[in-house]
Amino acid sequence: MQEFSVKQSNLDFRTREAYKMLRTNIEFSGDNNKVIFITSSTPSEGKSTVSFELAMSFAQNGMKTLLIDADTRKSVMKNRGKKGKIKYGLTHYLSGKNELKDVICVSDVPNFCMIFAGPVPPNPSELVGNDRFAKMVEEARATFDMIIIDTPPIGSVIDAAVISKVCDGGILVIGAGDISYKFARKSKEQLEMTGCKLLGCVLNKVDMTGNSYYGKYYGKYYGKYYGKYYGHEDNN
Repeated sequence: MQEFSVKQSNLDFRTREAYKMLRTNIEFSGDNNKVIFITSSTPSEGKSTVSFELAMSFAQNGMKTLLIDADTRKSVMKNRGKKGKIKYGLTHYLSGKNELKDVICVSDVPNFCMIFAGPVPPNPSELVGNDRFAKMVEEARATFDMIIIDTPPIGSVIDAAVISKVCDGGILVIGAGDISYKFARKSKEQLEMTGCKLLGCVLNKVDMTGNSYYGKYYGKYYGKYYGKYYGHEDNN
């Protein structure tokens, strides 16, 4: 297997708590929700960041976790690696050039592994829709406790809908202020048409400053219940 070092994220306390809450909600959504895909309506809503941080949260909670970068058209996951040369990725496996053991990358974070996207293929939708993708997921189920799949935006291409067929559930990431309500609803309807189970939505890129709506709404809550713990953590 390939190896790499993870470039750690500097998340503030509220953001870390939000990912823990998301992880907990998924855990309580059912024992059978082991393979989860993440998508959005458009690019730049933060789905890849949510996929990565959610997978890290599962790994830090003691679950053997695999993050699959299935956004082969425009991957940003390669920036998550700090050290280590990644030769083989998802497209190498799907095209039949390598086996699963060759493309899995073991990280320096306990319980956390990744499959990077690999080179951009000429036929992304056909690749993720072939039998090898389904075979890969089934093999991974036997080894990992949780599998997170980062997919392209559902509002742009069909890949997420194709991938959803081999998943137990999905999450739609919505960037606050990035898209309209109608566009978000259309994306939700597109996913439901495939018959996939949509576990919920993540409202991302929320302005939590005191002057914003969410800052005013949640500011007191976090100050009252988390302020003391947050200050203690800063002092360490």
